[in-house]
Amino acid sequence: MLAGTYNDDEPGANWRVTLYVPERGDERQQKALADIFLGRAGGTTLKNFARAIGEVYAVRPAHIELEHTSNQEYMKVGDVVSARTANPVLSDEPVTCGIPGHDRPGQEIVAESFRVGDHPLQWEFRGRCGFAVDFAYRSEA
Repeated sequence: MLAGTYNDDEPGANWRVTLYVPERGDERQQKALADIFLGRAGGTTLKNFARAIGEVYAVRPAHIELEHTSNQEYMKVGDVVSARTANPVLSDEPVTCGIPGHDRPGQEIVAESFRVGDHPLQWEFRGRCGFAVDFAYRSEA
């Protein structure tokens, strides 16, 4: 799970992020996941969003819960990060922006909540848009 922030008014608008990797993995597995999600391994992650990462605050092992049931999506990282779908956005118009995953079919959603409480990232939003999509990593070779 990746939590982060950026500022459109800042030159380059680089993302500042904390990456959470599953605590049940060993150190080698956690490093491999970090390399994939931070774009160090190249592939689709680097093409989709990792080039925008300017600063990595931390890579933390954590208990991660994910629910992918359509229109009931839920993500939780310990007590520090959570997001939950309130309802889908029903529209025939295509939705797109810089959200990772737009290279794959997905569903725009309205979020019941987005919360991050892990210094230096501290924020909470309700009723904001989001995008629910699966993830498929492919290496360059």
